[in-house]
Amino acid sequence: MKMFTARLTTKALLLSTLALLFTGCQEQRVDNDSSVQLTSVTSEMLVAANDYQVEQHFTGTIRSGNTTAIGFELAGKIKLIAVDSGDQVKKGQVLAKLDTALLEAQEAELEANLAQNNADLQLAKSTLERSLSLKKQGYTSEQQLDELKGQLNSLQAAKQRLSAAVAANRLKITKSTLIAPFNGVVAKRNNNLGEVVATGSPLFTLIENNNPQAIVGVPIDIAQTLRPAQTLELTVNKKPYQGKIAGVGAEVNPITRTVPVRFTLPNNSLVLNGELVYLSYQQTIQRDGFWVPLSSLTDGIRGVWNIYILQPQSANQYQIERRDIDIIYTNGEQAYVTGAIVADERYVTQGLHKLVAGELVTLSSDIAAR
Repeated sequence: MKMFTARLTTKALLLSTLALLFTGCQEQRVDNDSSVQLTSVTSEMLVAANDYQVEQHFTGTIRSGNTTAIGFELAGKIKLIAVDSGDQVKKGQVLAKLDTALLEAQEAELEANLAQNNADLQLAKSTLERSLSLKKQGYTSEQQLDELKGQLNSLQAAKQRLSAAVAANRLKITKSTLIAPFNGVVAKRNNNLGEVVATGSPLFTLIENNNPQAIVGVPIDIAQTLRPAQTLELTVNKKPYQGKIAGVGAEVNPITRTVPVRFTLPNNSLVLNGELVYLSYQQTIQRDGFWVPLSSLTDGIRGVWNIYILQPQSANQYQIERRDIDIIYTNGEQAYVTGAIVADERYVTQGLHKLVAGELVTLSSDIAAR
């Protein structure tokens, strides 16, 4: 009986202790609920703008001012190749020669014909002079004199024809030597020694030194704003260059629907023919709006974007209000927006996923101190 009474006493003490602990927890929870802590947010003021700049990038290629496929003006067999791919050449330097044996034989034949013509011409002149002397004595008729004069004129015409043929043959011999038209580098060699090439067949591709240019295609509306001598920033192999506009094309490319713009680069530019070049162009567009960070935007209903505006309630207390906006342009870090917002309103800049419309918040300490 005594043991049963002791057990009841112990159980009663445990129940009393649990009741006291439960009562204390309830009092502590009530105290905590009475002092709710508001969420601290970072914010900025909306600043109105009248325009925004759009940075666009266009791609082109590097081309030397003269990239020429040069070859002989005559057909023939290659006798000499003096340079090869990658060689630097000077203006007037011999690049290659054709076999001129046939031309030299023709020159010898023409020279012989010309010598014979000169001999015939001297004889005709002497005969005419004697005939004129005899005419005074009445031994020569007018018919004979006319025939001698005609023969002399024919020989003189033949001399002119032969002289022209000799000059043309010598010009062919001269043109059988290929000369560099400017200082440059041999980019490509197309033929080998001993090959027979056709008239005008390109033997070398020659790129001019110290005359780098860039050809970039741009949209029509931008091309119409560009002017010769205008300087824009170009990038080649991650290196920036100042390109000066040398000319704006007058025809639209039927495939890319762009207008080619030709830029000149500094002569010391370290660029290669055919390299890609990038044009950075900033276009100013007139439109009222506001620049805000991308972190201040949140997606709304049906694809509409929202921004959280802070409406003052009391000292350092604000209520969140959701506003619809339109995004006009983004640059990767900021967005240019318009919509149901006005200048000098305060908006939340980050941490929007922790907030809801209608919630009371306070400004972070560094913002409130401003």
